[in-house]
Amino acid sequence: MPRPLPRPLPLLPRRRALAAAGAACVVLLTAVPATAAPATAVPGRAAGPGSLVLVGGGLRADNDEVYGEIIRRAGGSGARIGVLTAASVPASRDPHAGDPDRCSNSECNGAYYADLFKRHGAEHAEWIPIDLDHIANADDDEVVARIDSMTGFFFGGGDQYRYVTTLLNGGDHTDSRALAAIRRKLARGAVVAGSSAGAQITAGRDMVTGGESYRGLRDGSTPGYFDDATRLGHLPDGGFGFLRSGLIDTHTGAYGREGRAVRLAADTGHHRVYALEENTALIVDRPGTDREAMTVAGPNGVAVLDLRAARTATSARGWSIDGVRYSYLTDGDRYDAHSWRPEPGPGKRPYTPSGTTPVAANGDVFYSAANPDGVPYSFRSTARALAATRAQRTAAATTFETAPRFLVVLGKRPPFRAWSTDGSAPQSLLNLSVAIRPQ
Repeated sequence: MPRPLPRPLPLLPRRRALAAAGAACVVLLTAVPATAAPATAVPGRAAGPGSLVLVGGGLRADNDEVYGEIIRRAGGSGARIGVLTAASVPASRDPHAGDPDRCSNSECNGAYYADLFKRHGAEHAEWIPIDLDHIANADDDEVVARIDSMTGFFFGGGDQYRYVTTLLNGGDHTDSRALAAIRRKLARGAVVAGSSAGAQITAGRDMVTGGESYRGLRDGSTPGYFDDATRLGHLPDGGFGFLRSGLIDTHTGAYGREGRAVRLAADTGHHRVYALEENTALIVDRPGTDREAMTVAGPNGVAVLDLRAARTATSARGWSIDGVRYSYLTDGDRYDAHSWRPEPGPGKRPYTPSGTTPVAANGDVFYSAANPDGVPYSFRSTARALAATRAQRTAAATTFETAPRFLVVLGKRPPFRAWSTDGSAPQSLLNLSVAIRPQ
């Protein structure tokens, strides 16, 4: 029987102006609460020899490295890839469903990705026909049999709540037969990959459902999903729970989401966030075990936000946090989730700053939707500029919005280190300190 549909989570448009408002409170100083999601196996959840390949969105068709990694982990030339695109609108809601040059729905997106995987070398790739038009298929014998024949899976982007709606059982948040089959395949060695919403849905508890950095810092997070795409929301029950050692965020640098990631983690008691950037993958081996280990692949990077030593305060001015550690990992870098240790990849060497140019002023550190002249990857740019100069040990940047304006202070306190492939510029940054305060 089809499961009842919750109200669909709206898509998350990028360029929306934010309204500015302030709220006064008494001063409250607290430690960030301990996370309830340690990096150990979770009963009834995926754990074992399988792997995840999680992309922060914007996966280009010519990204041979990432597509090749998915296919290699699915068996090489004999790979059989099941493509799931239920995060897209179904064909019944696409006015161009009949036009292969203009369509943008789950079925035509599934065909697009299946063709891409074949062109990148997979023997077989096909769309798994589960979406808002075909919810009953998530418990269909034939569809489950197709899933059982696959060696890898790819979840496309769109709206992650549509995956909740189509592959989980309503308020019980239990697996459909299709999702249970994918979970079994992962535990037995299959690869599960996803981009944007397809990466986000692999999260455990408190999966983000929307929001932008400034409003998140100003107003905090709220359980739920909202028509206002600027409001920071999260789903307490989470997504599929394939990766539970930290929160996941996507499109991070491109959309300036570092601020919302920090606020959501602090509000929900998580000590770690994997902040994924576009066209770049976080590859997770042995997810859900005490040997969970990660590697970065692609042209951008993955930020790991460590809040174990963070403390928050709320005053009449607003919310603040200090003690956050920011590690920006690039192609080939590794991260051991159990020991919380980032490591530079092969061929990288310690970077020693030689420049004396001051870090340029940054008045839009989270790439505000309200700023027509904003620049993506703004936070990363300031962090790298600080690493590249010996003239400063700290650098300050601010939000574009005011009332209040938030000040972000980055610092090169030990154990900070920067790494480079050729010594000309810092690429990877390990353990940069971060504080965010209202002005």
